[in-house]
Amino acid sequence: MSHPHPELGPPPPLPDGGLRIVALGGLGEIGRNMAVFEYEGRLLIVDCGVLFPESDQPGVDLILPDFEYIRGRLDDVEALILTHGHEDHIGAVPYLLRERRDIPLVGSKLTLAFIEAKLTEHRIQPEKRLVVEGDRHHFGPFECEFFAVNHSIPDALAVAIRTPAGIVLHTGDFKMDQLPSDGRLTDLGGFARLGSEGVDLLMSDSTNAEVAGFVTSEREIGPVVDEVIRTSSKRVIVASFASHVHRVQQVIDAAEKHGRKIALVGRSMVRNMGVARDLGYLRIPPGLVVDSRDIEEWPPEEVLLICTGSQGEPMAALSRMANRDHAIRIASGDTVLLASSLVPGNETAVNKVINGLTRWGARVIHKGNAKVHVSGHAAAGELLYVLNLTRPSNFMPVHGEWRHLRAHAKLAALTGVPDDHIVIAEDGVVVDLVDGVAKITGAVQAGYVYVDGTSVGEITDVSLKDRRILGDEGFISVVVVVDSNTGKLTAGPEIHARGSGIDSTRFEEIIPALEKAIEQSAADGVVDMQQIRRVVRRTMGRWVSDTYRRRPMIIPVVVEV
Repeated sequence: MSHPHPELGPPPPLPDGGLRIVALGGLGEIGRNMAVFEYEGRLLIVDCGVLFPESDQPGVDLILPDFEYIRGRLDDVEALILTHGHEDHIGAVPYLLRERRDIPLVGSKLTLAFIEAKLTEHRIQPEKRLVVEGDRHHFGPFECEFFAVNHSIPDALAVAIRTPAGIVLHTGDFKMDQLPSDGRLTDLGGFARLGSEGVDLLMSDSTNAEVAGFVTSEREIGPVVDEVIRTSSKRVIVASFASHVHRVQQVIDAAEKHGRKIALVGRSMVRNMGVARDLGYLRIPPGLVVDSRDIEEWPPEEVLLICTGSQGEPMAALSRMANRDHAIRIASGDTVLLASSLVPGNETAVNKVINGLTRWGARVIHKGNAKVHVSGHAAAGELLYVLNLTRPSNFMPVHGEWRHLRAHAKLAALTGVPDDHIVIAEDGVVVDLVDGVAKITGAVQAGYVYVDGTSVGEITDVSLKDRRILGDEGFISVVVVVDSNTGKLTAGPEIHARGSGIDSTRFEEIIPALEKAIEQSAADGVVDMQQIRRVVRRTMGRWVSDTYRRRPMIIPVVVEV
């Protein structure tokens, strides 16, 4: 197996007739999926998604791929292919299109509709190219063939990319549900045909590579959802991904059966389900949906709400309900159904929401205590099936954390892919397919780009470290006034603290030491304000550490007179 190396340098020029693949996200993480393909100086991008922040990234709204690798070559981009409409695959598209607004967006009907609704908010009108399974289209030197795959969202696609360098099959996110809710099967026959033709590189979804067997069919969830709604005596609140059309349809069917009115709560839920309904992917009987603002007028036993927030997102509807910060108030006897899987890293946030809901008397049903969700990603048995169908010459696991990528690589080895033809890469690692062999040849910049409010890329890892320190330890500011000519103290020190947990009266102990340190620095001829700040920070920091074993942020403020 080829393993990434932390000391990889810039890649050499791409050999004539070679295909270069660079993942700018999605390897070693769940989210931020983006892969760039290069052939004869032209580029093709597959997906452009976001990663959602974790608890150690305070204040961050979204994390984008780093576009620096392609920033100077945006005019070389032939198209951006979107495999499906989940945020981790389309969420960063508006930010890319800010840099070149006319990049053609290629995708299925629902995927393009979801992205159009999103781009309307950004006031961008994209160039769109609709494709369906079975289509073949040329984008510059890239011939792309599209295959149906089923996933936890309708209209998902895999794509085979043909160039003279070989055939690459990128599965996108997929599973092999044999009884899908919409009857749309993963095109195993198409995969087998590709395998007969010769797949030079398979890039396959690794999310469930550690899970044995096959994923349960979506059809088995319907009866469980129905039973939860049937046995609930008061309101039912269902939290789901705003894009999970299949699950929302199951909830709507059960609500209609048991005589409940439905209200959609959350901007993204209202927007996406409106799009899905208009395109015919969601069937909502007339008169069933009511405005969420009017929901209190209905008896609790006749009400069902579908909302966002199944991952514990702090600003989503369910989290705000749990915190009593929403117009809809959780009451004793309400049932809350978390109809989604748990995205890695969100466990703490989701448990906090569950506890908050339970505190107000709600009965909370989730994947841990009922079979209310199945994964949208293929388990190991299905991944082996695809490996055996396609018989790739080279294999590169994608879409997963490190443990998922390595587990998938082991599956590929079991099916006979030679170890030296299995490439385990990470974000930014350059993989070249030359003369039928895929190898790591270098690395490019592919770090995190943070979105915080309206700022994009202005927040750095240093900024986040400062935020974590402030959140964990608080800060202490020390204000001193010094003579600009002599460096001698003329007023202060004046000490202020927030969140440090130190009684303000204790600061009297350190003032003599600060005065002495500044006096000594002046005697040494120090008049540079930056150096005086260092003296103040060092003296104050040492005292806090020795006395309290704490490391708050020390902010010295030196005023010259």
